[in-house]
This record gives sequence, C-alpha cells and structure tokens, in this order.
Amino acid sequence: MTKQDLYLGEFEELILIAVLVLGDTAYGVSIRDLLEQETGRVVSFGAIYTTLERLQNKKFVSSKQGESTPQRGGRAKRYFKIEALGEVALTETQTRRNRMLTLAKIKPAWQT
Repeated sequence: MTKQDLYLGEFEELILIAVLVLGDTAYGVSIRDLLEQETGRVVSFGAIYTTLERLQNKKFVSSKQGESTPQRGGRAKRYFKIEALGEVALTETQTRRNRMLTLAKIKPAWQT
C-alpha cells in the first residue's frame, strides 16, 4: 500500500474522526449530529452514507447491523467502526497537513 492509497479528502477525514470519536455509537444519525454540532455544516445522509461506503471499500472502516428497534419501524441501525488502516490514513493526513503548515510557517492549532 502506498501513501497515495491512504489519501483522505476533507469530508472523508471528518467522517473518520467522527467514527473514531463516537466509538460503539457511530451510525448515520450520530455521525451527522456530531459533524453538524462541531463543524456547523449541514450534512445530508446521502453524503454521509456515500462517504462511509467509500471508506469501507478502502478498508478504513467496517460496519455491522445492530438490532432492529420498534422506534425505527423494525429497521436495524448500521454501526461503523474505524479499522487500523483508517487510523493510519488519519495519521498520514495529519502529518501531510502539518508538513504543509510548517512550510507556510503556520503552526498547527494544537501547537499554539
């Protein structure tokens, strides 16, 4: 696997971070709520699930079906989990960003 294979777009990165933060409770609604709360962006479920599918194809996340619930009309939630390769991709993305910020002589926010 090359570093190019680990490339994340901005929205992919945000989704992966949300899955990491939410842990066992990462599913469509909780991911959308966290993204909207923390970024101020309005995000559609279509964008979330399309991105999660792409991340799953890259083996950055995996998913499993939860139990069906009466509140959801008998439908089950699909829970997502970050995989080791997803964590590597996040680390690579952060490293690239920090390297570019250093070239621009801008300290990353966490260093200020």
